[in-house]
Amino acid sequence: MRVRAFPVKLPSGARYWTVIDEDLAVVGEADEFLRHVRFGRDGSELTTRAYAGGIALYLRWCRRTGRSWQAGVEHLGLFIAWLRHAPPEVSGADARPGLVAEVLAGPGREPVRGARRVNAVLTAVRAFISHAVSTGRAPGSLLPLIYEIADDRDLPEVARGEDSRMRWRMRARHRLREPETVVDRAADEEIVALLRACCSARDRLIVLLMARAGLRRGEVCGLRRSDVHLLADSRALGCRVARAHLHVVRRENVNGAWAKSRRQRAVPLDFLVVGAFDAYELERMQVPGARDSDFVLVNLFRGRIGAPMRPDAVGELLAALSRRAGLGDPVTPHQLRHAFGSGLMDAGGAVDVVAELMGHMQMSSSQVYLHPDPARLRAAVDQVPGPREVGAAAGREKAGGR
Repeated sequence: MRVRAFPVKLPSGARYWTVIDEDLAVVGEADEFLRHVRFGRDGSELTTRAYAGGIALYLRWCRRTGRSWQAGVEHLGLFIAWLRHAPPEVSGADARPGLVAEVLAGPGREPVRGARRVNAVLTAVRAFISHAVSTGRAPGSLLPLIYEIADDRDLPEVARGEDSRMRWRMRARHRLREPETVVDRAADEEIVALLRACCSARDRLIVLLMARAGLRRGEVCGLRRSDVHLLADSRALGCRVARAHLHVVRRENVNGAWAKSRRQRAVPLDFLVVGAFDAYELERMQVPGARDSDFVLVNLFRGRIGAPMRPDAVGELLAALSRRAGLGDPVTPHQLRHAFGSGLMDAGGAVDVVAELMGHMQMSSSQVYLHPDPARLRAAVDQVPGPREVGAAAGREKAGGR
């Protein structure tokens, strides 16, 4: 019953995650699906890691309840209850045998996993089952158990198409309602504090690339020198994008960095980021062994000098800068990225522009930034004229008409 996710490194150097059982044997159906995600659909290693973790939880529950994974599809409601209320000592791969059948949930008991986490696991399980059906590993009768055929009447009018015909689509049967959350962005004061706490031009560039260009940490560490165009006209480089910008390109990197979006995008750079690039280049040229790497961000002070920075090192850097700046909670890379997206929306940027700059595959991912800043809400209310002001204005107009 010790089913768990497990990392795999192929002879080519490519990595993905799979699922192994208690005998350390690969679970064939899960491995086929995860290899398809990684290599057939060009998914990232992190995507396979998340999917493998969710599938391992499902297979663990099936084995501990005496069901095959195909039979478990009929009881996903029970799986959701177990998932919400079974703590790690019961649902984990190393759970003690005596706790496997323990009754855990009851009225008023706080769930150990939130709705967002449960939905993420269900997404992985549905994708696994659908792939098994499409490859003949499972009967087609399982699909109606995880999807229902729904019409498009609950969609916005702009999403229904131009004709008036009713359309049909597949909708997941099992999904928890997620509470609406406010975007957890880094405040401007926190970003300034981080920049002041930086001890090198490289560290300032890293902060600005996330806070002023919206790059993910994997995209930051995967940047190559050929991706950065700081000229006013880059046509001599074979690029038609005007003014200073950089290109986010998905490629295999030796440091494990990975651009999440499959589609290449160009991100304009403001004068702050351009100045940070210039200062970093001067700093890097003064470090022997760091000049020749094609990667933009390399080790300058510790580790193997000149080696590309790891994505994990970015989180460690921000944690250290947050402590040095005296911030109560450490600022994360994603909070800096959220600050960029929120700033774009607050400045009047359209949703499609935000989606393009941030590399979102769907515009719905950018809609979380639509919530106005509380200060703007207050300013909007303050601008509404009061009854006395409206009455005074009407009196002046009446007097002027005589």
